[in-house]
Amino acid sequence: MTTEAASAPVEGAGSAPATKPFSRFEWMIAGRYLRARRRDAGVSVIAGFSFIGIMLGVAALIIVMSVMNGFRTELLSRILGVNGHVILQPMDTPMVDYADIASRLAKLQGITAAMPLVQGQVLASGPGTGSTGALVKGVRGEDLQKLTPVSQHVQLGTLDGFDSSGGVAIGSRLAQSLGLRLGDLITLVAPEGDVTPLGTTPRIKAYPVQAIFEIGMSEYDAAYIYMPLSEAQLYFNQENQAQSIEIFVDHPDDVTALQGPIEQAANRPSYTSTWQQQNQSFFSALEVERNVMFIILTLIVLVAALNIISGLFMLVKDKGRDIAILRTMGATRGSVMRIFLITGASIGVAGTLAGLVLGVLFCLNIEAIRQFFSWISGTAIFNPEFYFLSQLPAEIEFGEVVLVVIMAVGLSFLATILPSWQASKLDPVEALRYE
Repeated sequence: MTTEAASAPVEGAGSAPATKPFSRFEWMIAGRYLRARRRDAGVSVIAGFSFIGIMLGVAALIIVMSVMNGFRTELLSRILGVNGHVILQPMDTPMVDYADIASRLAKLQGITAAMPLVQGQVLASGPGTGSTGALVKGVRGEDLQKLTPVSQHVQLGTLDGFDSSGGVAIGSRLAQSLGLRLGDLITLVAPEGDVTPLGTTPRIKAYPVQAIFEIGMSEYDAAYIYMPLSEAQLYFNQENQAQSIEIFVDHPDDVTALQGPIEQAANRPSYTSTWQQQNQSFFSALEVERNVMFIILTLIVLVAALNIISGLFMLVKDKGRDIAILRTMGATRGSVMRIFLITGASIGVAGTLAGLVLGVLFCLNIEAIRQFFSWISGTAIFNPEFYFLSQLPAEIEFGEVVLVVIMAVGLSFLATILPSWQASKLDPVEALRYE
């Protein structure tokens, strides 16, 4: 036997064979540290609060983001459902050739409908003593049938023969506030009426209620009155002309590209405005509020992740003797670090998954939950008078949910690195010196 062979160490002698990363041994030790014992009660309580904090933070993020998405989608669909995506208005001369213009516009690619319109503000009153402001929109019967938020949500009456009926269609909240039923007369008062030697007198006329609709957006249901175009032209002194043409397109987000072709097809002095220009401040405010809420609720998850750090530091200090024994038995620094990494990450992953399930279930049943809490408290939660919508909307976007889950799990993993590194640096000799 040579000298080199004699002096070479025997593999495995004096030390345990190295374990594979994230082996069953490391998971077993981490699982034992996660299970509560009497002397580890403080660590267990912190771990429990960390779990609850991450669960509630993730659930709150998913719920709030889904509600904000649903709120924006519902408002967008309802606003754009009854109002044109592009408004064409005349310049210099009245629009008396509105029928030909609408026919040309309807043939353009990407345009679904072109609706000539006469509208004006009125004071509406019913059989009782109450009265309220309203917006009268004079439209053709064929165009009103294309407004699906109105035509497909008629609660009472019918829109058949609308042009020749001489009646009007009103929103459900307006009917309720004025005490109107089908067939009742609604009295409209317009400030710009007939010109007499004594000046302009208000125009007063009563119309039978032919249909009552409910769009689902309280602002519209409480203020919109649809009148046959010919009647509106007479009522607002706009004989044989239209004030504007509302144009509906296939892709509302791309209306800017259609403004040029629309003005060219109109073939008359005119100008256009888009729904984005008319509602820019409103939807910008929604977007800002959504982003701010995301940042604020992310802080909840961050605080829960910091609780994981404090809990692991306490666990490392409490398990100093155990770590030293593991190191003397052959556990590597990496193995010790992975044990505490698994311990902390398990809290974060479990809390994230629980928050994901809680948030999704809450969003799927949010309207029933709202009604339940309204019944318990005796007050109207999410009052449609203030929030415009008659139901609380929630729209879960897969991409946002994945982002929230990745963020929560990532923060949890980052929170475990420093305590795990400290555990791996523990000197077994110093830890066992006074044992």
